[in-house]
Amino acid sequence: MSTDLDLDSFRRRLEARREELKALQEISAGSRDAVELDQTSVGRVSRIDAIQQQQMALASERKRREELVRIDAALQRIADGSYGECLVCEEPIAEKRLEFDPSIATCIDCAARGGR
Repeated sequence: MSTDLDLDSFRRRLEARREELKALQEISAGSRDAVELDQTSVGRVSRIDAIQQQQMALASERKRREELVRIDAALQRIADGSYGECLVCEEPIAEKRLEFDPSIATCIDCAARGGR
């Protein structure tokens, strides 16, 4: 791990993003509910639109959950002292890469070869 990384700053950013994602999950919970298929209360086009909106909300929720997993893993790496080290090659991850996304787990070379 690179010793000159400001781990407290990265931890705060990760924790803030985690709280933001959890708040978004709560706000959008209703948009992921099952779509009403009663033709007497909703027209065909409206049902299609509602189903499309529901699918978009479900896809957004999946992305939020994936990001939360990455954030939790990054926080664990901070706790165990391995933050900033590529999970694939164990070389340091460029600080600018971590600044762009503090949950990144691989260096740019390993990411280009198929890692994240």
